[in-house]
Amino acid sequence: MKIALLGYGKMGKIIEKIALSRKHEIVLTISHENLHELTPENLQKADAVIEFTTPASVLDNIKHCFNAGVPIVVGTTGWYEQLSEVKQLCEESDNSLLYASNFSVGVNVFFHVNKLLAKVMNRYPYYEVQVEEIHHIQKLDSPSGTAITIAEGIINNTDSKNEWVNVLTTDDKDDDQNVVPNQLLIESLRIDSVPGTHTVIYDSEVDSIEFKHTAHNRNGFALGAVLAAEWLHDKKGFHSVEAMFDFNS
Repeated sequence: MKIALLGYGKMGKIIEKIALSRKHEIVLTISHENLHELTPENLQKADAVIEFTTPASVLDNIKHCFNAGVPIVVGTTGWYEQLSEVKQLCEESDNSLLYASNFSVGVNVFFHVNKLLAKVMNRYPYYEVQVEEIHHIQKLDSPSGTAITIAEGIINNTDSKNEWVNVLTTDDKDDDQNVVPNQLLIESLRIDSVPGTHTVIYDSEVDSIEFKHTAHNRNGFALGAVLAAEWLHDKKGFHSVEAMFDFNS
């Protein structure tokens, strides 16, 4: 399969390495240094595009791929307020898009089990639940897209919570924010070069339950993105990564 990479930083280079190891060909790489090469003609050389850029760039990149008629896998987070708009545009133009807050196989197993755990814990309202996420200090968005997906999995399966609220912790300083009982706290910490750690904590007066996923490096995210491109390239429509993993089948 021929793949184009939009975003050629640390993640893009790891995706390239994994794609090549799986016998794919990289036909285009786009970074801020060669944006002039982001043309329909160049995109159409690819069977699929994998996009890992920034929230400021992602919507334009999606539209470029739609205009070129090339399937796109979107790993950038921080744009989900425009999700319905992008879905409508994708379907009206008969294009293909797959998005995820995290493509890692392990994280998507975590997402699934998190929902099951929330259903069980909903029977025991004396446990207070919160989410903690830790990432490297260069991460642009807070909370992480992964943490939001975890929080939504809890909210959708818990009677006591109907929205999440984020508190960002940097340099040992907390952003002050009051959390009311119906809100699910997501505490975000930014520490050096941590690839990503997410923990769901159920706490009561008698004990605590912690459910955690720790990424050792970015390779799991990159492999999942390549698997997503392999899954998407012959499909049409707007898809979330849940369709690819489909744990309920």
